[in-house]
Amino acid sequence: MASVTTRLKELLAAPGIRIMPGCHDAMSARLIEEAGFEMGFMSGFAVSGARLALPDTGLISYGELVEQGRNICGAVSIPMFGDGDTGFGNALNVKRTVWGYARAGFACIMIEDQLAPKRCGHTQGKAVVSREEAAMRIRAAVDARDAGADILIMARTDARAVLGLEEAIARCRLFRELGADITFLEAPESVEEMRHYCAEVEGPKMANMIEYGKTPVLPPDQLEAIGYKIAVYPLTLLNASIRAMREALSSLKQGRMPGNILEFEELKSAVGFPQYYEEEKRYRY
Repeated sequence: MASVTTRLKELLAAPGIRIMPGCHDAMSARLIEEAGFEMGFMSGFAVSGARLALPDTGLISYGELVEQGRNICGAVSIPMFGDGDTGFGNALNVKRTVWGYARAGFACIMIEDQLAPKRCGHTQGKAVVSREEAAMRIRAAVDARDAGADILIMARTDARAVLGLEEAIARCRLFRELGADITFLEAPESVEEMRHYCAEVEGPKMANMIEYGKTPVLPPDQLEAIGYKIAVYPLTLLNASIRAMREALSSLKQGRMPGNILEFEELKSAVGFPQYYEEEKRYRY
């Protein structure tokens, strides 16, 4: 069977835009695959929120993210993208991060140019490193890939919010020259900005569709027409799960059974009891 990285390359080479929901744990990743999506994204925002109940402000560590990623990739067979933040240090840290994500099972890692500690791209207080340091991170990531790490490199810039759109575009062009497989210009603030980026930067590009964020949320066919190859929805499942849990807790507090609850057999199926029972039969003596 082809590696997940090879399968991801094939998906990116095929016609059409790819829709990529975000996950925060193994269960949400499995639901993405179960729903028929071809790829998924481990969001740092979502993992920080779900695992630590803390904001995406650089508080979660490399070790925590790669451990969560190992569980996520182990639960699915589809290619998964992993949020690698800033690479967690200098060039050697970046290389270690890339190798660690590859060993965890990711098909692609995202490395960004924010100043550590980083923060969610749609929140306030962002700062970016110099263009030279940003290039160093991507060069190190590409070197790790070229040395044998079976993983693609997605280079992200947050320069739009700090230094303007043209600098962000220039960085994306540089990242492609350095060998990045995919570019991601975070948080353009209009359709016109999205078009300009896609017209000026070649290669696969990702659009970040955060509900009520800074970037217009557009339907996939419009994103494809603009020039994007991937539409990521990093927080939709975390968002929906928080709302569902709050509603369930409110019902319990009022002495009512929550609505929209799975039958117990369906819940058992979702977490894998039927497959476990089949395996158990095989080794019964």
